[in-house]
Amino acid sequence: MNFVWTRTAVILGSALLAGLIVWPLFGALWAIVTFGLGLAAALVFHLRNLHALLVWLRDPLKNTVPIGAGVWEHVFAALYRLVRSFALQRNRVTAQLARFRSAAQAMPIGVVVLDDEDRISWCNVTAERMFDLDARKDAGQPILNLVRQPAFAGYIKSRAYEEPLTLRISRVEALVLTVRIVQYGQDEKLLLARDITQAEKIETMRRDFVANVSHELKTPLTVVSGFLETFSEGNIRPDEPRGRQALEMMRSQTDRMQRLVEDLLMLSTLETSSMPARETQIDVETLLGGILEDARALSAGRHQVQLHVGEPAQLWGDEQEIRSAFANLVSNAIRYTPRGGRITLSWGRRGDEGVFSVEDTGIGIESRHLPRLTERFYRADTSRSRDTGGTGLGLAIVKHVLTRHQGRLEIESDLGRGSRFVALFPARRVNVTPLSRSHPELEKLTRS
Repeated sequence: MNFVWTRTAVILGSALLAGLIVWPLFGALWAIVTFGLGLAAALVFHLRNLHALLVWLRDPLKNTVPIGAGVWEHVFAALYRLVRSFALQRNRVTAQLARFRSAAQAMPIGVVVLDDEDRISWCNVTAERMFDLDARKDAGQPILNLVRQPAFAGYIKSRAYEEPLTLRISRVEALVLTVRIVQYGQDEKLLLARDITQAEKIETMRRDFVANVSHELKTPLTVVSGFLETFSEGNIRPDEPRGRQALEMMRSQTDRMQRLVEDLLMLSTLETSSMPARETQIDVETLLGGILEDARALSAGRHQVQLHVGEPAQLWGDEQEIRSAFANLVSNAIRYTPRGGRITLSWGRRGDEGVFSVEDTGIGIESRHLPRLTERFYRADTSRSRDTGGTGLGLAIVKHVLTRHQGRLEIESDLGRGSRFVALFPARRVNVTPLSRSHPELEKLTRS
Protein backbone atom coordinates (compact mmCIF):
# COMPACT_ATOMS: atom_id res chain seq x y z
CA MET A 1 0.00 0.00 0.00
CA ASN A 2 2.87 2.41 0.77
CA PHE A 3 4.34 1.56 -2.65
CA VAL A 4 1.05 2.46 -4.36
CA TRP A 5 0.91 5.83 -2.64
CA THR A 6 4.57 6.43 -3.48
CA ARG A 7 3.98 5.76 -7.19
CA THR A 8 0.93 8.04 -7.15
CA ALA A 9 2.94 10.78 -5.45
CA VAL A 10 5.65 10.42 -8.10
CA ILE A 11 3.11 10.88 -10.92
CA LEU A 12 1.55 13.92 -9.28
CA GLY A 13 4.99 15.34 -8.44
CA SER A 14 6.15 14.87 -12.08
CA ALA A 15 3.06 16.71 -13.39
CA LEU A 16 3.59 19.51 -10.88
CA LEU A 17 7.30 19.77 -11.74
CA ALA A 18 6.49 19.97 -15.47
CA GLY A 19 4.03 22.78 -14.75
CA LEU A 20 6.59 24.67 -12.72
CA ILE A 21 9.13 24.35 -15.56
CA VAL A 22 6.64 25.59 -18.18
CA TRP A 23 5.39 28.50 -16.03
CA PRO A 24 8.44 30.84 -16.34
CA LEU A 25 8.83 29.98 -20.01
CA PHE A 26 5.26 30.18 -21.29
CA GLY A 27 3.31 31.62 -18.46
CA ALA A 28 0.84 30.40 -15.82
CA LEU A 29 -1.81 29.26 -18.33
CA TRP A 30 0.49 26.79 -20.07
CA ALA A 31 1.77 25.64 -16.70
CA ILE A 32 -1.79 24.82 -15.65
CA VAL A 33 -2.46 23.13 -19.00
CA THR A 34 0.70 21.07 -18.68
CA PHE A 35 -0.23 20.04 -15.13
CA GLY A 36 -3.79 19.20 -16.28
CA LEU A 37 -2.53 17.10 -19.20
CA GLY A 38 -0.32 15.18 -16.80
CA LEU A 39 -3.28 14.53 -14.49
CA ALA A 40 -5.45 13.54 -17.50
CA ALA A 41 -2.81 11.11 -18.76
CA ALA A 42 -2.58 9.61 -15.30
CA LEU A 43 -6.41 9.38 -15.10
CA VAL A 44 -6.68 7.69 -18.53
CA PHE A 45 -3.97 5.23 -17.52
CA HIS A 46 -5.80 4.34 -14.32
CA LEU A 47 -9.22 4.16 -16.01
CA ARG A 48 -7.89 1.79 -18.68
CA ASN A 49 -6.40 -0.49 -16.06
CA LEU A 50 -9.55 -0.19 -13.93
CA HIS A 51 -11.64 -1.28 -16.94
CA ALA A 52 -9.32 -4.24 -17.50
CA LEU A 53 -9.72 -5.12 -13.82
CA LEU A 54 -13.53 -5.01 -14.04
CA VAL A 55 -13.54 -7.23 -17.15
CA TRP A 56 -11.27 -9.75 -15.42
CA LEU A 57 -13.34 -9.78 -12.22
CA ARG A 58 -16.44 -10.90 -14.16
CA ASP A 59 -14.89 -14.41 -14.21
CA PRO A 60 -11.41 -14.31 -12.70
CA LEU A 61 -11.04 -18.11 -12.83
CA LYS A 62 -11.49 -18.27 -16.60
CA ASN A 63 -10.32 -14.88 -17.91
CA THR A 64 -6.64 -14.13 -18.42
CA VAL A 65 -5.03 -11.83 -15.89
CA PRO A 66 -4.56 -8.32 -17.40
CA ILE A 67 -1.01 -7.10 -17.99
CA GLY A 68 -0.64 -3.91 -16.04
CA ALA A 69 2.05 -1.35 -15.73
CA GLY A 70 3.32 0.55 -12.79
CA VAL A 71 1.16 0.28 -9.73
CA TRP A 72 -1.46 -1.79 -11.59
CA GLU A 73 1.04 -4.55 -12.25
CA HIS A 74 1.35 -5.05 -8.51
CA VAL A 75 -2.43 -4.76 -8.03
CA PHE A 76 -3.11 -7.43 -10.67
CA ALA A 77 -0.41 -9.68 -9.26
CA ALA A 78 -1.83 -9.38 -5.73
CA LEU A 79 -5.38 -10.04 -6.93
CA TYR A 80 -4.20 -13.00 -9.02
CA ARG A 81 -2.52 -14.56 -5.99
CA LEU A 82 -5.71 -14.04 -4.01
CA VAL A 83 -7.89 -15.59 -6.71
CA ARG A 84 -5.50 -18.51 -7.17
CA SER A 85 -5.51 -19.13 -3.43
CA PHE A 86 -9.30 -19.03 -3.47
CA ALA A 87 -9.40 -21.45 -6.42
CA LEU A 88 -7.04 -23.87 -4.67
CA GLN A 89 -9.11 -23.68 -1.52
CA ARG A 90 -12.30 -24.21 -3.50
CA ASN A 91 -10.77 -27.21 -5.27
CA ARG A 92 -9.75 -28.69 -1.93
CA VAL A 93 -13.25 -28.19 -0.54
CA THR A 94 -14.77 -29.66 -3.71
CA ALA A 95 -12.44 -32.66 -3.51
CA GLN A 96 -13.25 -33.17 0.17
CA LEU A 97 -16.96 -32.94 -0.59
CA ALA A 98 -16.55 -35.45 -3.42
CA ARG A 99 -14.68 -37.81 -1.09
CA PHE A 100 -17.37 -37.39 1.56
CA ARG A 101 -20.11 -38.16 -0.95
CA SER A 102 -18.17 -41.13 -2.30
CA ALA A 103 -17.73 -42.43 1.23
CA ALA A 104 -21.41 -41.83 1.95
CA GLN A 105 -22.36 -43.62 -1.27
CA ALA A 106 -20.26 -46.62 -0.24
CA MET A 107 -21.77 -46.81 3.23
CA PRO A 108 -24.05 -49.81 3.85
CA ILE A 109 -26.48 -47.57 5.71
CA GLY A 110 -28.92 -45.13 4.13
CA VAL A 111 -28.02 -41.44 4.51
CA VAL A 112 -30.47 -38.61 3.79
CA VAL A 113 -29.62 -34.94 4.38
CA LEU A 114 -32.69 -32.92 5.42
CA ASP A 115 -33.07 -29.16 5.80
CA ASP A 116 -34.94 -27.34 8.56
CA GLU A 117 -38.29 -28.06 6.86
CA ASP A 118 -37.56 -31.79 6.40
CA ARG A 119 -36.91 -31.41 2.68
CA ILE A 120 -34.39 -33.69 0.99
CA SER A 121 -31.07 -32.02 0.20
CA TRP A 122 -29.17 -35.16 -0.74
CA CYS A 123 -29.25 -38.94 -0.26
CA ASN A 124 -27.00 -41.89 -1.07
CA VAL A 125 -27.86 -44.88 -3.22
CA THR A 126 -28.57 -47.07 -0.19
CA ALA A 127 -31.24 -44.63 0.96
CA GLU A 128 -32.64 -44.52 -2.58
CA ARG A 129 -33.08 -48.28 -2.48
CA MET A 130 -34.49 -48.34 1.04
CA PHE A 131 -37.05 -45.55 0.63
CA ASP A 132 -37.58 -45.76 -3.15
CA LEU A 133 -36.12 -42.27 -3.69
CA ASP A 134 -34.38 -40.55 -6.59
CA ALA A 135 -31.59 -38.22 -5.46
CA ARG A 136 -32.00 -35.90 -8.48
CA LYS A 137 -35.76 -35.80 -8.89
CA ASP A 138 -36.61 -35.76 -5.20
CA ALA A 139 -34.15 -33.06 -4.12
CA GLY A 140 -36.13 -30.28 -2.41
CA GLN A 141 -39.16 -32.52 -1.80
CA PRO A 142 -40.48 -32.99 1.76
CA ILE A 143 -39.55 -36.50 2.79
CA LEU A 144 -42.97 -37.07 4.36
CA ASN A 145 -44.49 -36.75 0.88
CA LEU A 146 -42.34 -39.63 -0.33
CA VAL A 147 -42.16 -41.94 2.69
CA ARG A 148 -45.78 -42.37 3.68
CA GLN A 149 -45.57 -44.32 6.92
CA PRO A 150 -47.60 -43.09 9.91
CA ALA A 151 -44.93 -44.21 12.38
CA PHE A 152 -42.23 -42.43 10.36
CA ALA A 153 -44.28 -39.23 10.10
CA GLY A 154 -44.87 -39.27 13.85
CA TYR A 155 -41.18 -39.75 14.50
CA ILE A 156 -40.18 -36.86 12.22
CA LYS A 157 -42.76 -34.47 13.68
CA SER A 158 -42.09 -35.39 17.29
CA ARG A 159 -38.56 -33.92 17.19
CA ALA A 160 -37.69 -36.52 19.85
CA TYR A 161 -34.80 -38.35 18.25
CA GLU A 162 -33.17 -39.89 21.32
CA GLU A 163 -34.31 -43.41 20.44
CA PRO A 164 -34.25 -45.01 16.95
CA LEU A 165 -37.42 -46.03 15.13
CA THR A 166 -38.00 -49.53 13.78
CA LEU A 167 -39.74 -49.15 10.44
CA ARG A 168 -41.26 -51.92 8.33
CA ILE A 169 -41.57 -51.15 4.63
CA SER A 170 -43.62 -53.52 2.50
CA ARG A 171 -42.88 -53.36 -1.21
CA VAL A 172 -41.79 -56.11 -3.57
CA GLU A 173 -39.46 -57.30 -0.81
CA ALA A 174 -40.29 -56.53 2.82
CA LEU A 175 -37.66 -54.44 4.60
CA VAL A 176 -37.14 -53.86 8.30
CA LEU A 177 -35.18 -50.66 8.99
CA THR A 178 -33.92 -48.98 12.09
CA VAL A 179 -34.08 -45.21 11.53
CA ARG A 180 -32.31 -42.52 13.51
CA ILE A 181 -32.09 -38.74 13.01
CA VAL A 182 -29.06 -36.70 14.02
CA GLN A 183 -29.25 -32.90 14.09
CA TYR A 184 -26.26 -30.83 12.98
CA GLY A 185 -25.43 -27.37 11.65
CA GLN A 186 -28.14 -24.74 11.42
CA ASP A 187 -31.35 -26.78 11.78
CA GLU A 188 -30.09 -29.45 9.39
CA LYS A 189 -30.53 -33.17 10.01
CA LEU A 190 -29.02 -36.47 8.95
CA LEU A 191 -31.45 -39.34 8.56
CA LEU A 192 -29.58 -42.62 9.03
CA ALA A 193 -31.29 -45.92 8.15
CA ARG A 194 -29.86 -49.40 8.66
CA ASP A 195 -31.29 -52.56 7.11
CA ILE A 196 -31.93 -55.10 9.89
CA THR A 197 -34.11 -57.42 7.81
CA GLN A 198 -31.62 -60.27 7.98
CA ALA A 199 -30.99 -59.73 11.68
CA GLU A 200 -34.75 -59.76 12.26
CA LYS A 201 -35.03 -63.03 10.33
CA ILE A 202 -32.19 -64.55 12.33
CA GLU A 203 -33.82 -63.49 15.58
CA THR A 204 -37.14 -64.97 14.44
CA MET A 205 -35.33 -68.18 13.46
CA ARG A 206 -33.64 -68.27 16.86
CA ARG A 207 -36.96 -67.91 18.69
CA ASP A 208 -38.57 -70.52 16.45
CA PHE A 209 -35.58 -72.81 16.92
CA VAL A 210 -35.76 -72.64 20.71
CA ALA A 211 -39.53 -73.15 20.62
CA ASN A 212 -39.24 -76.09 18.20
CA VAL A 213 -36.46 -77.82 20.13
CA SER A 214 -38.38 -77.37 23.36
CA HIS A 215 -41.50 -78.78 21.71
CA GLU A 216 -39.63 -81.72 20.17
CA LEU A 217 -38.04 -82.66 23.50
CA LYS A 218 -41.11 -82.07 25.64
CA THR A 219 -43.11 -85.13 24.47
CA PRO A 220 -40.34 -87.77 24.78
CA LEU A 221 -39.19 -86.34 28.10
CA THR A 222 -42.76 -86.41 29.39
CA VAL A 223 -43.14 -90.05 28.31
CA VAL A 224 -39.85 -91.15 29.85
CA SER A 225 -40.44 -89.19 33.05
CA GLY A 226 -43.96 -90.57 33.42
CA PHE A 227 -42.92 -94.19 33.01
CA LEU A 228 -39.94 -93.77 35.35
CA GLU A 229 -42.27 -92.36 37.98
CA THR A 230 -44.62 -95.32 37.45
CA PHE A 231 -41.76 -97.80 37.82
CA SER A 232 -40.42 -96.06 40.93
CA GLU A 233 -43.81 -96.23 42.62
CA GLY A 234 -44.00 -99.96 41.92
CA ASN A 235 -47.23 -99.78 39.94
CA ILE A 236 -45.72 -101.90 37.15
CA ARG A 237 -42.71 -104.17 36.88
CA PRO A 238 -40.22 -104.39 33.99
CA ASP A 239 -40.87 -108.13 33.51
CA GLU A 240 -44.63 -107.66 33.13
CA PRO A 241 -46.17 -107.18 29.65
CA ARG A 242 -47.11 -103.61 30.56
CA GLY A 243 -43.60 -103.03 31.88
CA ARG A 244 -41.99 -104.37 28.72
CA GLN A 245 -44.30 -102.16 26.63
CA ALA A 246 -43.35 -99.15 28.76
CA LEU A 247 -39.64 -99.91 28.38
CA GLU A 248 -40.06 -100.18 24.61
CA MET A 249 -41.80 -96.80 24.49
CA MET A 250 -39.08 -95.28 26.66
CA ARG A 251 -36.41 -96.71 24.34
CA SER A 252 -38.25 -95.34 21.30
CA GLN A 253 -38.55 -91.87 22.80
CA THR A 254 -34.91 -91.93 23.93
CA ASP A 255 -33.83 -92.86 20.39
CA ARG A 256 -35.90 -89.96 19.09
CA MET A 257 -34.14 -87.52 21.44
CA GLN A 258 -30.76 -88.99 20.51
CA ARG A 259 -31.46 -88.56 16.79
CA LEU A 260 -32.55 -84.99 17.42
CA VAL A 261 -29.36 -84.17 19.34
CA GLU A 262 -27.18 -85.82 16.69
CA ASP A 263 -28.90 -83.92 13.89
CA LEU A 264 -28.59 -80.65 15.80
CA LEU A 265 -24.87 -81.23 16.38
CA MET A 266 -24.31 -82.08 12.73
CA LEU A 267 -26.31 -79.07 11.53
CA SER A 268 -24.31 -76.83 13.87
CA THR A 269 -21.06 -78.22 12.48
CA LEU A 270 -22.22 -77.66 8.90
CA GLU A 271 -23.32 -74.09 9.60
CA THR A 272 -20.07 -73.03 11.28
CA SER A 273 -17.83 -74.11 8.38
CA SER A 274 -18.10 -73.15 4.72
CA MET A 275 -15.99 -76.02 3.33
CA PRO A 276 -16.02 -79.79 3.93
CA ALA A 277 -13.59 -80.93 6.60
CA ARG A 278 -12.19 -84.05 4.89
CA GLU A 279 -12.45 -84.28 1.10
CA THR A 280 -11.66 -87.56 -0.62
CA GLN A 281 -12.54 -89.43 -3.81
CA ILE A 282 -15.81 -91.25 -3.08
CA ASP A 283 -16.76 -94.27 -5.17
CA VAL A 284 -20.41 -93.54 -5.94
CA GLU A 285 -21.30 -97.20 -6.63
CA THR A 286 -19.98 -98.37 -3.26
CA LEU A 287 -21.62 -95.47 -1.44
CA LEU A 288 -25.02 -96.03 -3.03
CA GLY A 289 -24.77 -99.79 -2.51
CA GLY A 290 -24.43 -99.25 1.23
CA ILE A 291 -27.27 -96.72 1.27
CA LEU A 292 -29.45 -99.19 -0.64
CA GLU A 293 -28.88 -101.89 2.00
CA ASP A 294 -29.69 -99.42 4.80
CA ALA A 295 -32.82 -98.30 2.97
CA ARG A 296 -34.10 -101.85 2.60
CA ALA A 297 -33.39 -102.54 6.27
CA LEU A 298 -35.32 -99.39 7.26
CA SER A 299 -38.20 -100.31 4.94
CA ALA A 300 -38.34 -103.86 6.38
CA GLY A 301 -39.94 -105.16 3.22
CA ARG A 302 -42.78 -102.65 3.11
CA HIS A 303 -41.57 -100.97 -0.10
CA GLN A 304 -39.90 -101.76 -3.39
CA VAL A 305 -36.49 -100.07 -3.15
CA GLN A 306 -34.48 -99.94 -6.38
CA LEU A 307 -31.17 -98.44 -7.45
CA HIS A 308 -30.08 -97.40 -10.96
CA VAL A 309 -26.53 -96.24 -11.70
CA GLY A 310 -26.40 -94.85 -15.21
CA GLU A 311 -22.76 -93.84 -15.15
CA PRO A 312 -20.42 -94.94 -12.34
CA ALA A 313 -18.24 -92.13 -11.09
CA GLN A 314 -15.94 -90.81 -8.40
CA LEU A 315 -17.35 -87.92 -6.37
CA TRP A 316 -14.93 -85.52 -4.69
CA GLY A 317 -16.16 -84.51 -1.22
CA ASP A 318 -16.60 -85.42 2.44
CA GLU A 319 -17.88 -88.99 2.43
CA GLN A 320 -19.55 -88.76 5.83
CA GLU A 321 -21.45 -85.61 4.87
CA ILE A 322 -22.44 -86.94 1.43
CA ARG A 323 -23.63 -90.22 2.95
CA SER A 324 -25.66 -88.32 5.56
CA ALA A 325 -27.31 -86.14 2.89
CA PHE A 326 -28.18 -89.09 0.64
CA ALA A 327 -29.39 -91.17 3.59
CA ASN A 328 -31.68 -88.33 4.75
CA LEU A 329 -33.31 -88.12 1.33
CA VAL A 330 -33.82 -91.89 1.23
CA SER A 331 -35.15 -92.16 4.80
CA ASN A 332 -37.63 -89.34 4.13
CA ALA A 333 -38.91 -91.20 1.06
CA ILE A 334 -39.39 -94.38 3.10
CA ARG A 335 -41.17 -92.58 5.94
CA TYR A 336 -43.62 -90.78 3.70
CA THR A 337 -44.38 -93.62 1.28
CA PRO A 338 -47.23 -95.98 2.25
CA ARG A 339 -46.73 -99.72 2.38
CA GLY A 340 -46.40 -101.25 -1.09
CA GLY A 341 -45.00 -98.06 -2.62
CA ARG A 342 -41.91 -97.80 -4.78
CA ILE A 343 -38.71 -95.87 -4.04
CA THR A 344 -36.11 -95.42 -6.77
CA LEU A 345 -32.54 -94.25 -6.16
CA SER A 346 -30.66 -93.06 -9.26
CA TRP A 347 -27.21 -91.72 -10.16
CA GLY A 348 -26.43 -90.18 -13.53
CA ARG A 349 -25.46 -87.01 -15.37
CA ARG A 350 -27.26 -83.86 -16.41
CA GLY A 351 -24.94 -82.14 -18.81
CA ASP A 352 -21.65 -81.87 -16.91
CA GLU A 353 -23.25 -82.18 -13.48
CA GLY A 354 -23.50 -85.30 -11.35
CA VAL A 355 -27.07 -86.10 -10.28
CA PHE A 356 -28.38 -88.23 -7.42
CA SER A 357 -32.16 -88.50 -7.22
CA VAL A 358 -34.66 -90.18 -4.90
CA GLU A 359 -38.13 -90.70 -6.35
CA ASP A 360 -41.06 -92.15 -4.44
CA THR A 361 -44.76 -92.88 -4.91
CA GLY A 362 -45.65 -91.46 -1.50
CA ILE A 363 -48.17 -88.96 -0.21
CA GLY A 364 -46.59 -85.99 -2.02
CA ILE A 365 -46.33 -82.38 -0.90
CA GLU A 366 -48.45 -79.33 -1.70
CA SER A 367 -46.63 -76.81 -3.88
CA ARG A 368 -47.01 -74.03 -1.30
CA HIS A 369 -44.77 -75.97 1.09
CA LEU A 370 -41.90 -76.64 -1.33
CA PRO A 371 -39.95 -73.34 -0.88
CA ARG A 372 -39.76 -73.86 2.89
CA LEU A 373 -38.99 -77.57 3.13
CA THR A 374 -35.28 -77.01 3.86
CA GLU A 375 -36.00 -74.80 6.87
CA ARG A 376 -35.19 -76.33 10.23
CA PHE A 377 -38.19 -78.08 11.81
CA TYR A 378 -40.49 -77.09 8.97
CA ARG A 379 -43.08 -79.79 8.33
CA ALA A 380 -45.66 -79.87 5.57
CA ASP A 381 -47.82 -82.28 7.60
CA THR A 382 -47.16 -81.72 11.28
CA SER A 383 -49.53 -84.38 12.58
CA ARG A 384 -48.08 -87.15 10.43
CA SER A 385 -44.40 -86.22 10.35
CA ARG A 386 -43.88 -86.69 14.09
CA ASP A 387 -45.43 -90.16 13.90
CA THR A 388 -42.79 -91.14 11.31
CA GLY A 389 -39.95 -90.48 13.75
CA GLY A 390 -38.29 -87.67 11.82
CA THR A 391 -36.54 -84.76 13.55
CA GLY A 392 -37.52 -82.07 11.03
CA LEU A 393 -33.82 -81.34 10.37
CA GLY A 394 -33.06 -83.79 7.55
CA LEU A 395 -33.61 -81.51 4.57
CA ALA A 396 -31.83 -78.63 6.34
CA ILE A 397 -28.81 -80.93 6.67
CA VAL A 398 -29.09 -81.93 3.00
CA LYS A 399 -29.18 -78.29 1.91
CA HIS A 400 -26.10 -77.37 3.96
CA VAL A 401 -24.11 -80.39 2.78
CA LEU A 402 -24.87 -79.60 -0.86
CA THR A 403 -24.02 -75.92 -0.37
CA ARG A 404 -20.66 -76.87 1.13
CA HIS A 405 -20.02 -79.01 -1.96
CA GLN A 406 -21.17 -76.21 -4.35
CA GLY A 407 -24.25 -78.29 -5.17
CA ARG A 408 -27.95 -77.64 -5.02
CA LEU A 409 -31.21 -79.38 -4.22
CA GLU A 410 -34.24 -79.52 -6.52
CA ILE A 411 -37.65 -80.71 -5.30
CA GLU A 412 -40.57 -81.86 -7.44
CA SER A 413 -43.79 -83.13 -5.88
CA ASP A 414 -47.48 -83.67 -6.59
CA LEU A 415 -49.88 -84.14 -3.72
CA GLY A 416 -51.01 -87.76 -3.64
CA ARG A 417 -48.65 -88.84 -6.45
CA GLY A 418 -45.20 -88.78 -4.87
CA SER A 419 -42.04 -86.68 -4.79
CA ARG A 420 -38.63 -86.46 -6.43
CA PHE A 421 -35.61 -84.98 -4.65
CA VAL A 422 -32.56 -84.26 -6.82
CA ALA A 423 -29.05 -83.46 -5.56
CA LEU A 424 -26.80 -81.92 -8.21
CA PHE A 425 -23.00 -81.61 -8.01
CA PRO A 426 -20.78 -79.42 -10.24
CA ALA A 427 -18.67 -81.04 -12.92
CA ARG A 428 -15.38 -80.33 -11.12
CA ARG A 429 -16.46 -82.69 -8.31
CA VAL A 430 -17.40 -85.61 -10.58
CA ASN A 431 -15.00 -87.95 -12.36
CA VAL A 432 -16.42 -90.70 -14.57
CA THR A 433 -14.91 -94.14 -13.89
CA PRO A 434 -15.10 -97.46 -15.78
CA LEU A 435 -18.19 -99.52 -14.97
CA SER A 436 -17.55 -101.64 -11.89
CA ARG A 437 -19.24 -104.74 -10.53
CA SER A 438 -17.84 -104.35 -7.03
CA HIS A 439 -21.23 -104.47 -5.32
CA PRO A 440 -23.44 -107.53 -5.98
CA GLU A 441 -26.66 -105.52 -5.90
CA LEU A 442 -25.29 -103.12 -8.49
CA GLU A 443 -24.17 -106.03 -10.64
CA LYS A 444 -27.66 -107.51 -10.56
CA LEU A 445 -29.32 -104.18 -11.35
CA THR A 446 -26.93 -103.49 -14.21
CA ARG A 447 -27.62 -106.86 -15.81
CA SER A 448 -31.37 -106.27 -15.50
